[in-house]
Amino acid sequence: MITLVLGGARSGKSAVAEALAAESPAPVIYVATTTTDPADDDLQERIARHRARRPAAWATLEVAPASLGPVLRTTTGTVLVDSLGGWVAGAADLTVDAHSLGDALAARQGDSVVVSEEVGMGVHPSTAVGRRFRDVLGEVNQVVAARADDVLLVVAGRVLRLHEISPR
Repeated sequence: MITLVLGGARSGKSAVAEALAAESPAPVIYVATTTTDPADDDLQERIARHRARRPAAWATLEVAPASLGPVLRTTTGTVLVDSLGGWVAGAADLTVDAHSLGDALAARQGDSVVVSEEVGMGVHPSTAVGRRFRDVLGEVNQVVAARADDVLLVVAGRVLRLHEISPR
């Protein structure tokens, strides 16, 4: 089962995803796509909060962008990927293969809970790189949502289940 959990900044999306993973079969592997940066105190604090919430029994893997697909293809059990925004931001020139990611998720043995930022409802980015990030992540979100069994939108800690509309 693939569950995509979308939300804006500080929406509670990671906490929702963690609760879903905790209810899924063990073992649980937390796949972190944003790695620590000693020069960024705010990022260090955010990562520390995320680590503190996780059960001690969960394994954590920090992966480079190119490693996400192979990690998903070779792990069994439940995987929580947090987040696709970090995956895109860490990739050279923001270039990722969303379809390969979707294939890796679909081929997995075990549940997958994937966290991503919903970037289409915010302020229009004022820079070219900001617009490129928004566009790439929006496309990645659509590809993963198309493969997902369940898509959730988290707003202010509340969860909305998103339903696919059949084309007419």
